[in-house]
Amino acid sequence: MITVTFWPILAAGVASVLIGWVWYHPRVFGSAWMRAANLSPEAVEAGKKKMPLLAFVGLLASMLVAWIMNSLGAAIGIFDWVGAVVDLAFWLWLGFVAPVLLGSVLWERKPLKYYAINVGYWLVSFVVMAVILVLGAQTIGAPTYGTEVDTSTYIGE
Repeated sequence: MITVTFWPILAAGVASVLIGWVWYHPRVFGSAWMRAANLSPEAVEAGKKKMPLLAFVGLLASMLVAWIMNSLGAAIGIFDWVGAVVDLAFWLWLGFVAPVLLGSVLWERKPLKYYAINVGYWLVSFVVMAVILVLGAQTIGAPTYGTEVDTSTYIGE
């Protein structure tokens, strides 16, 4: 049985939201992203009214990603931060995020810069989330990434 604990997942979700807050800040990639997304400053300002709700939904979405990462990491037996970065974060990002976000360039005609900013955010976010999940599991005593097998239910024992 794979058990999942709440605190590392919450921490990974919060980290993802905070990374996004910094990543999309106008002094980092926010201004370039707004130009590439063809968003006016007025449209962004109008969206600030909904920011608390959007941040909360973003947190829930990031926690869902963390829960899936956590469950997959436990299922395939990732126990260290190197495995978290390479085996979990990078391959999930490369296999699922990078190709899916490429659709914005191919079908929505967004510039490659828009894609690069978004896909870069998700790579950094996935790496940080995976490391938090592994370190959180180690700190708590590894219930997050441990597997327990009940052998009493096997036939013939």
